Amino acid sequence: MSVVAAETQTALRARVRDYLRDNGTLAPTAVIRRRVTTAFENLEHFLRAADPTRAARRAWPAEWSLHEIADHVLETHRPSHDELRELLAGHRPAGPPIPASLQSKDPLARPWPAVLDELARVHADIVADLTAAPDDAPTSVRAPVTVVINAEATDGTTVALSWEDEIDWKAYAVFLRLHAIDHLNQARKVVSALA
Repeated sequence: MSVVAAETQTALRARVRDYLRDNGTLAPTAVIRRRVTTAFENLEHFLRAADPTRAARRAWPAEWSLHEIADHVLETHRPSHDELRELLAGHRPAGPPIPASLQSKDPLARPWPAVLDELARVHADIVADLTAAPDDAPTSVRAPVTVVINAEATDGTTVALSWEDEIDWKAYAVFLRLHAIDHLNQARKVVSALA
């Protein structure tokens, strides 16, 4: 079993916390909104440009297809939008963090164009809320999130490292941006492997 050394885990947690603080909590809302918008648009444009006849194909058994990736981002960003609204209203979201590998019950059941259209609507709603948020909106209320990053284990393999943390609305928006970027990179690998 691959294990990530305790000091590596501590360093990675501190790096993520510092990044979210510097690029979220302490950043101007306009900058956050622009970066979130760009990340969402890049992911959506890439998915829309993909060959729809290959969207449900897996490049290899352990990897999600484009359709499954889009379903995951949609199923994650929909409740994330609700949580972001709660934070912007000064309320702590109820319940536990959104699960890291959330998907619908049957990710391939909805037609590909419908998944992409709904994803675009959810993203537009998130951006609209960020557009309406004043730069001085308080960041004292926090939401629990599950952070997942790749880490090098003691045996040299790469493993997913996860933990729960609590972040404010600005950091939460940046967290969504990073999620979109991560799955854009995943989608690019899938398309490249299928080519």
